[in-house]
Amino acid sequence: SQVYPIHLPRETRTRRALLICNIEFEHLSQRNGAEVDVEGMTKLLEGLGYVVDIHRNLTSEGMAAVMKDFADHKEHWTSDSTFLVFMSHGVRAGLCGTKSRDETTDILSLDTIYERFNNKHCQALLGKPKVVIVQSCRGRKKGSVMVSDSADPAMPTLSLAHRIPEGLEDDAICEVHLESDFAALHSSTPDTVSWRSPITGSVFIQHLIEEFRNHASNSDLQEIFRKVQYSFGKFPLQLPSQERTTMLKKFYLFPGL
Repeated sequence: SQVYPIHLPRETRTRRALLICNIEFEHLSQRNGAEVDVEGMTKLLEGLGYVVDIHRNLTSEGMAAVMKDFADHKEHWTSDSTFLVFMSHGVRAGLCGTKSRDETTDILSLDTIYERFNNKHCQALLGKPKVVIVQSCRGRKKGSVMVSDSADPAMPTLSLAHRIPEGLEDDAICEVHLESDFAALHSSTPDTVSWRSPITGSVFIQHLIEEFRNHASNSDLQEIFRKVQYSFGKFPLQLPSQERTTMLKKFYLFPGL
């Protein structure tokens, strides 16, 4: 099958989601309007059948500890997926903890997220979709550029060499990918800023919630992600980015089922 299965009915499956939102910082500006994002994402995920674990204002070590505890939840064994939502100030290397001063202090590396929930460290979610949502700046550059109407030079053709490695499988050994079944959507492309209203919250979270509400019943996850990206067509200051996606099948949320 090319679709991730949902084995258990809504009444017995135990979907859980993690939401970490840093709003207040010791040395950086407060993220006014972020509480609107928390409320909106919580309602969305609860509507999709997830119990949402919410944590606010953590250092990078605190975020890592919360992720470890969440990854160890027994409920993942009777779940079919998870959402991991992170909202904070950010830099190119990762997410700012509450004690962050600059690009090198109190930073949670994005690699930590994938390491904590990969197939080695979180076997309860082996073969199950792990959806990563990141709302943060990733640098200080603007996300737009002025272009002329002239045709750009043709992009060089990429030559891809496919190599199929030999695998082992017998009664004792079954190898799996170390990191699979992830789908990640960042609020902006690398090195660029993300925009947030102190009143209505982050532009990215607003668009994300709207597209999920409109299309979760008929589109798979990555198609919804594409719709989120498309919705920024008239907002050139920012463009969400799908990254490090290792989904092997299509993931339908089947709201209400």
